[in-house]
Amino acid sequence: MSPSVPPAMDRPHFIGIGGAGMSGIAKILAQRGARVAGSDAKDSETAAALRALGATVHIGHDAAHLAPDASCVVVSSAIRQENPELVAARERGVPVVHRSDALAALMAGTRPIAVAGTHGKTTTTSMLAVALTSLGLDPSYAIGGDLDAPGSNAHHGGGDIFVAEADESDRSFHTYTPEVAIVLNVELDHHANYASMDEIYESFETFVGKVRPGGTLVVSADQPGAVELTARVRDIGDLRVVTVGESEGADIRIAKINPRGLTSEVTVVLDGRMLTFTVSVPGRHYAHNAVAALAAGIALGTPARNLASALAKYTGVKRRLQLKGEAAGVQVIDSYAHHPTEMAADLEAIRGAAGDARVLVVFQPHLFSRTRELGREMGQALAAADASVVLDIYPAREDPIPGVTSDVIIDAARAAGADVSAEHDKQAVPGVVAGMAKPGDLVLTMGAGDVTDLGPLILARLGS
Repeated sequence: MSPSVPPAMDRPHFIGIGGAGMSGIAKILAQRGARVAGSDAKDSETAAALRALGATVHIGHDAAHLAPDASCVVVSSAIRQENPELVAARERGVPVVHRSDALAALMAGTRPIAVAGTHGKTTTTSMLAVALTSLGLDPSYAIGGDLDAPGSNAHHGGGDIFVAEADESDRSFHTYTPEVAIVLNVELDHHANYASMDEIYESFETFVGKVRPGGTLVVSADQPGAVELTARVRDIGDLRVVTVGESEGADIRIAKINPRGLTSEVTVVLDGRMLTFTVSVPGRHYAHNAVAALAAGIALGTPARNLASALAKYTGVKRRLQLKGEAAGVQVIDSYAHHPTEMAADLEAIRGAAGDARVLVVFQPHLFSRTRELGREMGQALAAADASVVLDIYPAREDPIPGVTSDVIIDAARAAGADVSAEHDKQAVPGVVAGMAKPGDLVLTMGAGDVTDLGPLILARLGS
């Protein structure tokens, strides 16, 4: 067994091993030599990729799946207390480790970059992973989405840099002690865990306070929540703060963003000099993510020009404005956006790339609590589309909340002048979209749930 495997995790069992965050940690442990096992509710390409690395993946949850010699059980906040494998672990005295603690253990002995923010974490982490890899630095990374092939969300590298998403949703990002922390934005979300913006700020302050002495905080100079956070953490001793954005006083200032179809050309002012590079995905928000990645790489000593050129190698991550294909002259694109700010940003980016073409959206709300708190804003964001179909709420880990349905979003969208309709039968969506779409249109499947599965079905229906 590799000495880089923490002893308590040499025979780990993951409950929900197919999830974006869990599968990445499982992959890194398998690559380091651990004997990995786990279970998931359904089979997937991610599960197959883990099996190819030697992991044992069970389908369904059963106490019998927990091996007699399991050294620990790894869980995320989404795992319910009554899960039979978790119950068995407690009865047998097997240590239960939260996903964030497992990831923190893997970062030991490295130079971590932790990417935080309400939006943009996966994209920015991916940009750094791709750029640093293309420069031959072979970083380790754990991303909340696949770069290309299933299982490409994580890697155990030979270099000393570890790039990881830092999830604020359950405060688990307090576990990490990064050398460089990125905060892209700070907004109210995850209403089951945060009651107010004050709680959000306090949580991000704690995260920033974990940065190693002499480390760097890269933070947006434009987004109001990030600006407020910067003011709150300025007095932390031995912390270098680097602000990035379009604001005049930003340490790394974005001077210009030139949209070029599905790419952008970005010019920044760095130490009084201009630096221009290409971002191979559309949208102003992705340009901002790339500049944050640039600043973080520079903080670890990577030459700015080398890093800028390497960032152009990033061509997207699954579910982040990912082109799924084209049929009958209609392009189908998949978006993970599920918060109103993300929805508006992705629609702005697609609208800019679409020209005179129509933009049609299939939106699936994610979580009852988020819909209750932000449904009105989601509906307003959909007004930027030419027409939208709204599905029922994807519950994920939540139980239904009485009175909270997709109608909250639909009513707000119609009040904002949107052309929107409800569709309660997800299987009917491909036919509905095929009836709406015309050659030249762009169809956007949007949401954090299983709406992503509809892209290929829509393409097949269009093709027929």
